Amino acid sequence: MGRKTMTLNLTDAEMAVLEEMCAKKDLSKTVLMRQALRLYQRVEERLENGGKLFFENEATAEKSEIMML
Repeated sequence: MGRKTMTLNLTDAEMAVLEEMCAKKDLSKTVLMRQALRLYQRVEERLENGGKLFFENEATAEKSEIMML
């Protein structure tokens, strides 16, 4: 499987979030971005098949639907 290289331009705030998440998860930027891409792909597949995306607070059972564009 071949690999491709891309340049990603982020704002300072976006880069700070990326770096914070990498440090928190002990992951490289490349690994974190690959995981994010796979997650987004799975979410899109589910939504295309009529699924919905929710966050649920286990303590209160409160649910919030996530709307994707």
